[in-house]
Amino acid sequence: MACYARYYTCIDSPVGRLLLTANDRAITGLYMENDPHGPVGVPEGALHDAARFTSLQNQLDDYFAGRLFEFDIELDLVGTPFQRSVWQALRALSYGQTISYGELARRIGNPNAVRAVALANGRNPVAIVVPCHRVIGANGSLTGYSGGLENKRRLLLLEAAGIPALLA
Repeated sequence: MACYARYYTCIDSPVGRLLLTANDRAITGLYMENDPHGPVGVPEGALHDAARFTSLQNQLDDYFAGRLFEFDIELDLVGTPFQRSVWQALRALSYGQTISYGELARRIGNPNAVRAVALANGRNPVAIVVPCHRVIGANGSLTGYSGGLENKRRLLLLEAAGIPALLA
């Protein structure tokens, strides 16, 4: 996936190292280590600018501490119209709420597009903020997550219990 970023920083988090990217207007990416759909390393030509990400980093700190339930950050997400519709539907999910890929497909008005929804979910460029971790298998199983199934489990446990210690 191409990463349209002019700026970046890397931060440590309870789910590993995160690469944050932005353009002049908004956040363009939040990638976990080893994300198969994220950029490999720092985006070419991007400038390190930790100060640009202070608000996002503070919100992430509050989220991981169990104090933030909804992110308020400007995003500029690059994707197809279908992908953007999936990502918009993900943003409507409440903290701690999980749904199946089938339900997500129904919510965007395309109930037969379960596989396409799963692919769009996996291409989400702003993990955690756009809560793709809240989508689970129809049988309740944890399936596919670019940040790894262990991180998906940890994020869901944090949100279900509201206990930051679960991330340790």
